[in-house]
Amino acid sequence: MTIDVVTFGCRLNSYESEVMKREAEAAGLKDAILVNTCAVTNEAVRQARQAVRKARRDNPAARIIVTGCAAQTESATFSEMEEVDLVLGNTEKLERKSYQKVAAFGIDDSEKVRVNDIMSVEETAGHLIDGLEGRARAFVQVQNGCDHRCTFCIIPYGRGNSRSVPMGVVIDQIRRLVENGYNEIVLTGVDITSYGADLPGAPKLGTLTAKILKLVPDLKRLRLSSIDSIEADDDLMRVIAEDERLMPHFHLSLQAGDDMILKRMKRRHLRADTIAFCEDVRRMRPDVVFGADIIAGFPTETEEMFLNSLRIVDECGLTHLHVFPFSPRPGTPAARMPQLQRPVIKERGARLRAKGDAALLAHLSSEVGKIRPVLVEKEGLGRTEQFTQTEISGGVAGEILPVKINGHSGRHLLGDVISKAA
Repeated sequence: MTIDVVTFGCRLNSYESEVMKREAEAAGLKDAILVNTCAVTNEAVRQARQAVRKARRDNPAARIIVTGCAAQTESATFSEMEEVDLVLGNTEKLERKSYQKVAAFGIDDSEKVRVNDIMSVEETAGHLIDGLEGRARAFVQVQNGCDHRCTFCIIPYGRGNSRSVPMGVVIDQIRRLVENGYNEIVLTGVDITSYGADLPGAPKLGTLTAKILKLVPDLKRLRLSSIDSIEADDDLMRVIAEDERLMPHFHLSLQAGDDMILKRMKRRHLRADTIAFCEDVRRMRPDVVFGADIIAGFPTETEEMFLNSLRIVDECGLTHLHVFPFSPRPGTPAARMPQLQRPVIKERGARLRAKGDAALLAHLSSEVGKIRPVLVEKEGLGRTEQFTQTEISGGVAGEILPVKINGHSGRHLLGDVISKAA
């Protein structure tokens, strides 16, 4: 073992893990395990702690370095673990110097925690990478942090305020990845639809997306990670309508389908706004598929309020649901609100997941008989433009192949490659 990285959470973390590994290796660090944590839920923090303990059991001589959002917001939680050698904040984890002293001199107790005030960070560097190890698509960071303060969310305290990567840096990174053979790029960040507000001229996500597609003509697929539909600008809507290289799959930061709960969450949209967005996009791109994050059992949620979240699955035509049973995060306003009983939260989460399973099944059934271009992720498995997982025969990771959809397993599509495409 030299350096192993264990990654939890979002696509931005996956991108940053690649940067971390590169910088740690360049610093001369060896025989180390980097645990890149997530802080979205209490369960995510628990899983990270569990992974640290397992890493120590399996690798008693390795240095264990914990970083990421949970390390940023709960540094003491990890520094007090005897298995942990070093805790790095979200800024420090991307800096080579953070790993140099570890490699050269070891770590003493007084330096076990290196976590700065994330709110003081004003810029986000566009770290250039040549690819992501073992992945058919590449993630490119365009933004970090969040200026909003949703009442349930701890992430701004782990990531800081919103900072954007300059457009030129993003485009250079994508050119580099395309030259290295990547056919699909995913733009990622904490709140990518807030892109550009801190840059000269305040360009928006739509401006960036349009420029990428124009200036990198060899890019075959561009995909957006989770978006806040209320922030979708006119240029972005235009690109959705006019350029098929922008993939017809949008994952919405929805969170709830009831207006009162949305207000108590301090969200900026109403249910009607989300429904209108989905209708507008589907009119422009009839082949579009939507996913969404939805929280079950938010404080004060009544049964009728919850039913509005169930109903919005059909009203928006959602296909891929990420369901989060509400988990109070210390320090957030929602943690101080009247809480629902855990059995109620668990039951509502199960009902939402069942609704999502039914929606996915309907989508899979509707795909049978169609021909879809599939990006091969690994031999025998890939994704359609709508990000639907597809089991195929053969294929090399990174290829885009035309596939005849013959059936489905209930969880993913089953298809046969017709012939190879570029």
